Amino acid sequence: MRKYRYLKIGVSAAVIIIAFGVIFCSGVFVGFNNRPAIEKVTELLNKETKKPASVDFSPFWEAWKIIEEKYMADGGAEQEITDEEKVWGAISGLVGALGDPYSAFLPPEENKLLNEEISGHFGGVGIEIEKRRDSLIVVTPLAGTPAYKAGIAANDEIIALDGKSVEKMSLLEVINTIRGPIGTKIILSVMRDTVAEPLEFNLTRAVIDLPVLESKLLMPQKVFLIKLHNFTVPTPILFRQAIGEWLKAGTNKLIIDVRSNPGGLLDAAVDTASWFLPSGTPIAYENKRNGGGDKVYRSRGYHLVLPKNHRIVILVDEGSASAAEIFAAALAEHGQAILVGEKTFGKGSVQELIPLSSDTTLKLTVARWLTPQGISLSENGLVPQIIVSSTDEDRRAGRDPQLEKALVLLQ
Repeated sequence: MRKYRYLKIGVSAAVIIIAFGVIFCSGVFVGFNNRPAIEKVTELLNKETKKPASVDFSPFWEAWKIIEEKYMADGGAEQEITDEEKVWGAISGLVGALGDPYSAFLPPEENKLLNEEISGHFGGVGIEIEKRRDSLIVVTPLAGTPAYKAGIAANDEIIALDGKSVEKMSLLEVINTIRGPIGTKIILSVMRDTVAEPLEFNLTRAVIDLPVLESKLLMPQKVFLIKLHNFTVPTPILFRQAIGEWLKAGTNKLIIDVRSNPGGLLDAAVDTASWFLPSGTPIAYENKRNGGGDKVYRSRGYHLVLPKNHRIVILVDEGSASAAEIFAAALAEHGQAILVGEKTFGKGSVQELIPLSSDTTLKLTVARWLTPQGISLSENGLVPQIIVSSTDEDRRAGRDPQLEKALVLLQ
């Protein structure tokens, strides 16, 4: 009897344990199937959420749930948007909260545009654009493109495309609208500080192949001119070739034109500046967050081959930005060149491209550039030692007062 009683008690305990197990598993199953959709998306993409313990995410999930249950698009039809697109929108909002015009989340479509620009071959009108304080600003028109030939200038504010206001358009929408099939037309309406009324430019889209460098000997002044359109992968090789042409020309006078140069790769700027500065000379400082250790970029010391007593003028304007400003500042602050022209754009922040998935990228400001004298380029840009303006009238008449001033200085 006692033996039976022990067995009975054991069976009852087992039944209770099993019952609890069933209830627990059922709860887990129900909870799993009712988990937020974002977590389902996360699992689908084999991603792992990393939620900071100090941040309360409950308002976000509550908003997600309400949107799924109640949202109806204007006009009565539900907007077709995937859970993945909601995630992309959430990340875009997170980056947008930084208030940094140079940081951005690039979803698949915008990431594709970035890759096109990096490749240096795409269809459009040839302007570099950025969003600044809710305005769409032209950084520079690219040389030889429809925008450049039509007279669009750095710091023009784009206000309409084909008569449609861009006020509520994102940077991506503006870029997508400007780009299009080769040979088609688009009208850009812009505001310019020097005029009271908007200017309209009727442009024909063309294949945009980003130019890199042009060089020639100017006669009868016998001054060698190197025009740098940007700082990209080919720049150091082409600049080395141009330096060779300068040496063969038999002159010690050089003009380097970085007007309307939107910048590019820091390494290309460092390599180019290394022709004029002794080895180890500071070219730029990378100032990181919370004093995380400034990185110094130094000259590689190619200058030994240059002509004796060489004299250099660098031409700059409002379209000179980023790596172009770093290059010009390094030579000017070390007494190797005189800057002539107008105050530069003032783009002195460092962006890192960080892949978040196979087709999305986070472009994040991670540092700022400082000149050899410790001056932040983002605050005021570079003010040339000799200021010479170039007006729309000068451009229409084919005059270049900045180049003319440089030639006078070198005589």
